[in-house]
Amino acid sequence: MNDRQILTRDLLVLFGLTGWALAVPYYGSEFAVSMALSCLMYIALATSWSLFCGTTRYLSLATAAFFGIGAYTSALTMEGHGWTLAIVYGAGIATAAAVVMGALVLHLRGTYFAVLTFGMTELIRHAITYWEKQVTGTVGRVLVVVPERDTVYLTVLALAVLAVATSIVVRRTRFGLAMRGIGSDEQRAQTLGVDTRRVKIAGFALTAAFAGAVGAAMSVRWTYIDPTTVFNPFIGFQTVLIALIGGAATLWGPLIAAIVFSLLAETLRLQLPQLYMMTLGLLLILSVLYLPGGLASLRWQTLRGWWNDTRAWWKEKRYEWSGDKARDEQREKERRVVI
Repeated sequence: MNDRQILTRDLLVLFGLTGWALAVPYYGSEFAVSMALSCLMYIALATSWSLFCGTTRYLSLATAAFFGIGAYTSALTMEGHGWTLAIVYGAGIATAAAVVMGALVLHLRGTYFAVLTFGMTELIRHAITYWEKQVTGTVGRVLVVVPERDTVYLTVLALAVLAVATSIVVRRTRFGLAMRGIGSDEQRAQTLGVDTRRVKIAGFALTAAFAGAVGAAMSVRWTYIDPTTVFNPFIGFQTVLIALIGGAATLWGPLIAAIVFSLLAETLRLQLPQLYMMTLGLLLILSVLYLPGGLASLRWQTLRGWWNDTRAWWKEKRYEWSGDKARDEQREKERRVVI
């Protein structure tokens, strides 16, 4: 398939999934809508995270910071400015924070970058907690103005679709090519004329814009928010795990993994939280060992290879357990002695 055919296929798949998601609030139960909302939230977060981190190979743990900034911005501005502007403000302030953060830490890579982004997330959380205690005299915000369920759902759906569509488009632009070049060899990209600093900051800010917008939209699910809730590191960690297990370098991998893990979260986390975390960890280990490209790299040939390997392993074990292997080895030793 050429690039035009792949683009057409991707857009048709996105259109079909969007149509299915639009039908959920009208035909599904409250539980189905809640589950679909979680799926859409992590689709937007994981897809936007992969757009930057999956291509540049910078492991950011700052998703929870941008999500929390968007949520608090929405809580502060929704009553006076309305739903749409609250989403825009959440995305804008998260983007501004990402530009400042990126300018400070994007010269680092690997473990140092990951640790510093996590540390800055905690710094922002504690700073907001301190500000609320000292300035407002309380911790947390009660959301008085809450949109209807369908409004929230359609907003998060629009953000998820926009995140996937942005990923489809950006991957085909010079900006996306520059980010892939940074991920392959940053020094070589610099020698080829790529302004790596600006590209990294722009990509990091783009990720933050989606995380801030999603945080602003999802804040109304709680009606009362505090720093511990919206700056929860689990949101950031699960976003990273979903993207890695799905395939951070792929387009559809994060979407597939977001759906799988949202379903697992809704069915297991409340009743068997330990089992959910064990499942998450097990799938991550299996993906690293057997599917380094993530779930998106899973093909029929891969399954056939696993089946053949399993059959060969089982045949070898049966040969060993039956005693035939030991007898054959003994016969081979006796034959060599005779010779």
